[in-house]
Amino acid sequence: MGNFYTLPKLPYGYNSLEPHISQVQLQIHHEKHHQAYVSGANAIFERLDKARADGTDLDVKAILKELSFHIGGHLLHTLFWGNLAPAGKASPRPSGILATAIDKEFGSFERFKKEFSQAAVSVEGSGWAALSFCMLTNRPLIMQIEKHNVNIYPMFRILLVLDLWEHAYYLDYKNLRAKFVEAFWNIVNWDEVGRRFEEMLH
Repeated sequence: MGNFYTLPKLPYGYNSLEPHISQVQLQIHHEKHHQAYVSGANAIFERLDKARADGTDLDVKAILKELSFHIGGHLLHTLFWGNLAPAGKASPRPSGILATAIDKEFGSFERFKKEFSQAAVSVEGSGWAALSFCMLTNRPLIMQIEKHNVNIYPMFRILLVLDLWEHAYYLDYKNLRAKFVEAFWNIVNWDEVGRRFEEMLH
């Protein structure tokens, strides 16, 4: 029997991201939706443990696909909560070596913000927009991650992620995904994103 996942605590209160994300929206997202991915992954672990102990067969293809979905959901949500902060509590834009890398790749922070927003608005169905980094080319790259486990660049460290599933914004913004993306820029914790970047380089 191995270890299991747990739902992480948020580094701020449920009302701390208002007015950009309401208390009820954030609480449901964290306590219900994120918890569902944690519970889903743990249930599969229990099935795997039981089958291995009993020597029974599994539909390995199906169970691994389901497991990747739940683990992806859990890990991406954990990153998402960490790269958010109450408006005014973190720098409004990146600084240091992260800012330099973004400027070198995109030409300016404004151009990066435009491309990231376009990726977020246009991701198909339920998905994510993410800023990642390729150590082979030393280039920051934007990803559109479908569901939780499709189109991810293998081994690329994710620095910044935005949840575009409707459960992330529908109570506050209805079907206006672009309004949610616009609001997101007010609560990005660039200090945390920069810390992730520096940690990756060392």
